[in-house]
Amino acid sequence: MTAAPGTAPGEIWNAPPATGPLAATVSVPGSKSLTNRFLVLAALADGPVTIRGALASRDSSLMIGALDALGIGVSTADPDAWVVTPGPLEGGGRIDCGLAGTVMRFVPPLVLLADGPVSFDGDEGARVRPMGPLLGALRDIGATVDDGGTGTLPFTVTPVPEASTASGEIFTALPDVAPPVISSVSLDSSGSSQFVTGLLMVAARLPHGLEIRHTGETLPSLPHIDMTVATLRDAGVRVDQPDERTWIVHPGALHVGSVRVEPDLSNAGPFLAAALVAGGSVSIPGWPSATTQPGALFPEILERMGASVSLEGDVLTVTGTGAIAGIEADLGAAGEITPTIAALCALASGPSKLTGIGHLRGHETDRLAAIAAEVERLGGVCDEGEDWLEFGGMPAEGLRPAVMETYHDHRMATFAAILGLAIPGLQVRDIATTSKTMPNFPAMWATMLSETAPE
Repeated sequence: MTAAPGTAPGEIWNAPPATGPLAATVSVPGSKSLTNRFLVLAALADGPVTIRGALASRDSSLMIGALDALGIGVSTADPDAWVVTPGPLEGGGRIDCGLAGTVMRFVPPLVLLADGPVSFDGDEGARVRPMGPLLGALRDIGATVDDGGTGTLPFTVTPVPEASTASGEIFTALPDVAPPVISSVSLDSSGSSQFVTGLLMVAARLPHGLEIRHTGETLPSLPHIDMTVATLRDAGVRVDQPDERTWIVHPGALHVGSVRVEPDLSNAGPFLAAALVAGGSVSIPGWPSATTQPGALFPEILERMGASVSLEGDVLTVTGTGAIAGIEADLGAAGEITPTIAALCALASGPSKLTGIGHLRGHETDRLAAIAAEVERLGGVCDEGEDWLEFGGMPAEGLRPAVMETYHDHRMATFAAILGLAIPGLQVRDIATTSKTMPNFPAMWATMLSETAPE
């Protein structure tokens, strides 16, 4: 199939402007965060696992490739029912992390259970993403990590000697020597909650379980850790949390069986934001009544910015008038929705400030610097601090069209698409980077814009 004009990797895409109020219904694909968590847990499960509604994207393909390198079979022959067949984890492989934080942070702990060393590398942009705290924790547990002293990709993890998964015992002691394992580890996860998640998911398979303590001043994206804990408990794992910085995972089997992936609420965000920019309404079916996804914060925040929000059954509808109010919001718990909210802040009628988002400097790109640069490229005002962004709102003369950069970051691509709704002539370089989590984003965006309210 030939890609639509401007949607091939690296090409310039003409962002379509809104031509009238919307009356659209958009079905978003499954959650990337849940898909890759379920894949890892399935690889550690006590039997075959069926994952329904999984997201087929670059990130999930990279995770499947990583599990394959470890000897775990994943069948995607039925696109709505992936089957994972767990087994002993094999060393000796090389894993491509691409730009997937879930692969580079969730998979290295699995090597604790493998029978040999595993090497990791990724895209150029991945090689500057922080990994030091996680690699340090793996060393504390007993693994050998060769990263050249950089605390980043590329690196090689060698498991504790005498590791074995086939016998059910992870570590085997040499005669008269205590097992090279500890039951407690401390690390600073201020740079990414994924450090904690990666350890949480493997912890139940360690012979003594694992106590994980976060030592940093802040812990970003706590809902993502809550998501991990919930999936573990659903799999029958006992996880205690004596305080907000400590998790105690008891050893035991993971009973996963069959699971269904929720729609990705963060990916729903740009479509919901479109209702505020264009006016009219956008509905998202399958919205969960209860969830640990950070995107669950969208309804409250969009209401504060001028939208009306309703939930009927499992259909969430956001209605806007085209007027957008500025906002002050701490997004520390849901950093991944920042680019969507930032696009609305750039178009708002007054100033805005988003705080608690310093950890976004270590994502696919430095998102704070990227957002500030792109808003200023359009003639807007956006100042960045260590962990905040401050917006001047829509200038009196409006924003001017330009070719916006995506920095190989899917959230920056959708950020630009939202702005394009209000700025005719705006173009986006490499909209194809949205394939990380939404392979069909340009077509979905065009379809939404074709569903307008009757005059």
